[in-house]
Amino acid sequence: MNWKLDRKRLVVFGTAALGALAVVIARNFVGGGHSVKRQIPHLYSVHDSAFDRALGLPLGPSIVGGNQVVTLLNGDEIFPAMLQAIRGAQKTITMETYIYWASAIGQQFATALSERSRAGVKVHLLVDWEGSSKMDTGSVAMMEQAGVEFRKFRPLRWYNLGRVNKRTHRKLLVVDGRIGFTGGVGISDEWTGHAQDSTHWRDSHFRVEGPVVAELQAAFMENWIEVTGVVLHGDDYFPPLAPAGSMAAQLFYSSPNGGAESMELMYLLAISAAERSIYISSAYFVPDAFTQDALTNALKRGVRVQIITPGKFMDKKIVRRASRSRWGDLLAAGAEMYEYEPTMYHTKVFIVDELLVSVGSTNWDPRSFGLNDEANLNIYDADFARRQVEVFRQDLSKSQQVTLAQWQSRPLHEKFTEWLSSLMGSML
Repeated sequence: MNWKLDRKRLVVFGTAALGALAVVIARNFVGGGHSVKRQIPHLYSVHDSAFDRALGLPLGPSIVGGNQVVTLLNGDEIFPAMLQAIRGAQKTITMETYIYWASAIGQQFATALSERSRAGVKVHLLVDWEGSSKMDTGSVAMMEQAGVEFRKFRPLRWYNLGRVNKRTHRKLLVVDGRIGFTGGVGISDEWTGHAQDSTHWRDSHFRVEGPVVAELQAAFMENWIEVTGVVLHGDDYFPPLAPAGSMAAQLFYSSPNGGAESMELMYLLAISAAERSIYISSAYFVPDAFTQDALTNALKRGVRVQIITPGKFMDKKIVRRASRSRWGDLLAAGAEMYEYEPTMYHTKVFIVDELLVSVGSTNWDPRSFGLNDEANLNIYDADFARRQVEVFRQDLSKSQQVTLAQWQSRPLHEKFTEWLSSLMGSML
């Protein structure tokens, strides 16, 4: 008897059995939102006013003009801008994040928030219970002693096990109701620096001024009310906002409690409107059948599709495997897939026809589309879009393209583990 061969078979069968069990758990315990079970024909471009109307009141907040959005690349630009705004706060600070881990940068935020609270500023900090499970208890104690209103989103209780996988993934900071921040960054040392090595992540964040800041505030308020029951209102939180620039923008947010499919529907509408180019930067790219169909149809219309995802420096290897399992049809249709090489790629930017740019917390995966509370800022401005394309191309220069031939020739064991990972769907 060949014990070595039998052992290998046992490992394979055992792995398959565990994968099947995980799928059963995902289907019956994890649950999720409703999938978008519809196809959207190409009727207009993102330059058409009909597209603005489609993404306005029917799906989300109105598109408002008069905004200014500044791009911040990596921790060396992101964290100083956020901390400067916090330290300059006069009336209110509202902050919501998925990840807030014990770290040197976490201490800096805790110190800044505490100082402003002691100075009389009303400070409200909401972190996700699961995502921020590694938060420093000393920092929490310091903030609470200073008067910061600190809350955790959906902490685990014996009576709410069914919603344990429904998290807030939103990343929002609003100061005095006038200055907002959103993007992909979490509060941890992984995001510090300038993506100079494999331990410092690549990410983008955005500083916002103008009328759309009220929509960022409203997204925070939705979750704050759910957690505390307290409605924060008045001019300290929602002051009159004068124009700060020339950009049109809207904040698009979704939740499994209501409108879970609206974020994916927004993405599908934007893909269906594309006529020239689609650029996607995504930390976790696990497209469902509807997204794959929409991108394939865009490619058939002659749209160039380029997608950057993380490479070997990936914090969640299972997501990378699940992602790669779904590239076949896209590669065959002409999509260009790239893997970022220097470090973990956590950027979440979506650019259509060098006009629409969507930035924020949303990934292209079942979790973002059906389970998480997410928030994305949509900016409609050609100059801003051109800047994001420049950043995209800089990232592209540090990425390795994966061709259809390379994808098809990957080893059998990789194909199997990728297929198995893909089955786990909404658990990723």
